[in-house]
Amino acid sequence: MKRPVLWKSLLVAALVMAASTHPVLASTTERPDEDMRQLLRETIDQANSFKDRFDAEVWLVDMSGRLQRYVPDPDERLRILRLVHEESHRFKLKPELVLSVMHVESLFDRYAISSVGAQGLMQVMPFWREEIGKSTDNLTDIATNIRYGCAILSAYLQREDGNLMRALARYNGSLGKTWYPERVFNAWERYWFVKY
Repeated sequence: MKRPVLWKSLLVAALVMAASTHPVLASTTERPDEDMRQLLRETIDQANSFKDRFDAEVWLVDMSGRLQRYVPDPDERLRILRLVHEESHRFKLKPELVLSVMHVESLFDRYAISSVGAQGLMQVMPFWREEIGKSTDNLTDIATNIRYGCAILSAYLQREDGNLMRALARYNGSLGKTWYPERVFNAWERYWFVKY
């Protein structure tokens, strides 16, 4: 049994090294036009969860390039990223983890609805409105969905004493199984990993 664990650890390490040596694969090489520069400046000015303006610019430009293939509209893309950063910091989560959950849950489709009724970017079940919000909350609203998803994941992480594998499985409703957390970890390593 120890052998597959070692093999998996080596595979994860290789994937992380590959991702860190080829960051251009995940982000765009296209230079922003003046409209995009202005939008980035406005988003950076509104982003209050970063240590400083430089950190905001680096992260937002990097993640915007990575997210562009899934969310072509720059306004929506930067709004998602700003809110992900704010809410993840509020709930003590890594923003790249939250992006990985969205990647697996909805592929960044804010209007996604699962076969069991989960809604939005982070696929939040409607019953959560009664638990942590109000019945009129719109789960396809970007800000509402990200806030709910981060709150839920953070609560599960606390419940599982920091065990991210179990917290993610609980988030997905598959506690005791590893397929869902593995998908999130794979998305993190392949698309959202940062080394800065």
